[in-house]
Amino acid sequence: MTSLDKPPTTEQHSQGSRTAEDAADSRAVTEAALFEAFGGMRGMVETVVPGLLFVTIYTINKNLHISAISALAVAVVLGIARLAAKDTVKHAFSGVFGVAFGVVFAMMTGNAKDFYLPGMLYTLGLALAYIVSTLCGVPLMGLMLGPVFRENLSWRTRNPGRKKAYAKASWAWGLILLAKCAILFPLYWWADTTQLGWVLIALKIPPFLLAVYLTWIFLAKAPPPIDVFAEMEAEERAEKERAEQERRAAASAGDA
Repeated sequence: MTSLDKPPTTEQHSQGSRTAEDAADSRAVTEAALFEAFGGMRGMVETVVPGLLFVTIYTINKNLHISAISALAVAVVLGIARLAAKDTVKHAFSGVFGVAFGVVFAMMTGNAKDFYLPGMLYTLGLALAYIVSTLCGVPLMGLMLGPVFRENLSWRTRNPGRKKAYAKASWAWGLILLAKCAILFPLYWWADTTQLGWVLIALKIPPFLLAVYLTWIFLAKAPPPIDVFAEMEAEERAEKERAEQERRAAASAGDA
């Protein structure tokens, strides 16, 4: 019987089981971190509702003021609900500020399409930030998710596999957002407000889900993060133990 024909030993079974468990844990941690970073399903819904309300009301009555105020009001209600649920301030107010900028811009120009312009410019800027940061060797996705994974910037010098995964994820986000901008900006010039609004609503969630899915794939296959917080805590405990040992040694020498 050759080595290829021999049944796996108990140790090999155990190692295979541990590898599968580690991979499953890595995927679960990655999924949880992505949901935390991007606000989960609730965050996706909250990004859609104000814009959906704006374009729905504007489609019906063509009244910029009522549409804008309604969108801002629902964004504020959603933000307050986040605070009441003791969610992070970032998730509670990011949507409110985004809608508020759109409302102010549209009111100032009197052009209803300008309600969408700040968000479109933000999307373009974010796409360029993902790409430029990756070209500079510091992918934005790593800067965003490093603290969530408790690894901070350790991936830059100590974990090249994760740096590569963060670079792939950042490229994915940058290119997907650029493709979205390539659709929306021509519509801003050529389409009317309702056409632009409905296309923008349709493009809210699918590109986001695609980018999150690709990020999950890249990171789930990457090496596990280095928990720098755990390392610092271990160093602090070791330092305290050394100090305690030195104190005891000094006390013993004094008694002698």
